Amino acid sequence: MEPAEAGQAFQFKLFALFLKEMLPDDTRGKIKDITAGALIKGQQDNCTAIRNLLCASFPTSTTVKEGFESNAISKEEQAKLIEKYISENGLWVKGPPSQDRYLTRGGEAKVYLHADGRHVIKLNDAVYYATWLEFLNSILLHNLIFENTAYILEGFIKEKDVLYAVMRQPFILSDAQADLNDIKKLLSFNGFENTRRQDYLHKELGLILEDMHDENVLVNSEILFFIDTVFYTIASVQ
Repeated sequence: MEPAEAGQAFQFKLFALFLKEMLPDDTRGKIKDITAGALIKGQQDNCTAIRNLLCASFPTSTTVKEGFESNAISKEEQAKLIEKYISENGLWVKGPPSQDRYLTRGGEAKVYLHADGRHVIKLNDAVYYATWLEFLNSILLHNLIFENTAYILEGFIKEKDVLYAVMRQPFILSDAQADLNDIKKLLSFNGFENTRRQDYLHKELGLILEDMHDENVLVNSEILFFIDTVFYTIASVQ
């Protein structure tokens, strides 16, 4: 087989593998609960518990992109509630992983290799989000839509008065570069419209998904892995 033909065969196989329904009805229902600010029942993980705590006192915004600076006070108030919950439930992490496990720093997180070698630890201060509630909503949305790279919220640390969520995620080694067209095909197949550059909008579910370039989406064994996502909630359009 010629090199060009081999490349085309690889792309076709990759497309056939990932072109699947990411949003079945039960997932859509859970997403709508998150964007509506409803309490999530039946889940006991740390992320859901803290998100539900904040939902009891703060609304889920559908204008986050426009009201980022005006939500600064709400974010501080939410941080205080989170810290109280952390102290009451033993969720303070002693400190970050050792420096010899440091891998990189992305736009929003410091990344370390977990001691087991199969996961990474990400320290995220929610800098991309107007409030901590929106950050936790984004994590839950990621876990629903991209289960193969789901996060586990292990706890929090505080360094120089900055609060960081300590997140564990599967460590994905890339064996090929993700094609932006393949990313677009997958997301479009599942109702996400490419709005500009690598940003997407799902009108029905009221979701913005940003920055889906080939550093935030990896390929391994001909499967796409979305490792870094940023979701925002907006008013849905039926």
